[in-house]
Amino acid sequence: MEQTEQKLYRTAYLLSIFTIAYNVLEGVISMGMGYQDETLALFGFGVDSFIEVMSGIGIAVMISRIRRNPGSPKSSFETRALRITGTSFYLLAAGLLAGIVVSLANHHKPETTLWGVVIALISIAVMWWLVIAKKRTGNLLNSDAIVADANCTKVCIYMSLVLLASSALYELTGFAYADAIGSAGLIYFSISEGKEAFEKAQGKKCSCDHC
Repeated sequence: MEQTEQKLYRTAYLLSIFTIAYNVLEGVISMGMGYQDETLALFGFGVDSFIEVMSGIGIAVMISRIRRNPGSPKSSFETRALRITGTSFYLLAAGLLAGIVVSLANHHKPETTLWGVVIALISIAVMWWLVIAKKRTGNLLNSDAIVADANCTKVCIYMSLVLLASSALYELTGFAYADAIGSAGLIYFSISEGKEAFEKAQGKKCSCDHC
């Protein structure tokens, strides 16, 4: 393998490690602030970050495998990670749905959603940079798998946009159902991501409908 190609694969691997580390930090802060401010959307966003950590570990393993043998099939660890990720996304969707029902029944309103706005803005900026960096690296390596991973990162941007919209709406207007609407948006993406993870585990898709 040429030296330039080795550097590019090292860059791809470091980007995946950064993604894991960032999601751990984001998950801790989001869950903590979501619990403190009693906002379901932010708490669920934090749980999603930890699910993304498992997905990110699978991606890091995938890049290491491709680096060693570009034509090799998924390892058992990658497949297992995808199934765990898929199950976790479904559980998150079910938990968020239960939370919405309880919140609506109790007419619950968050204390504030300001932290949701702040975290969402930071997440959008970081994830957008990751999409560009991963796609550039994947294109230089002519690697469909790495480019597809970049496309998957876009889903994190969409979820951040949902959190931003619902949090800003509540903070600006005090609209009682803004948090529930944001949580419902996260449910939609969680189910989509769960389905995608199981399809990739079964080899039906290479990732995120971008092969």
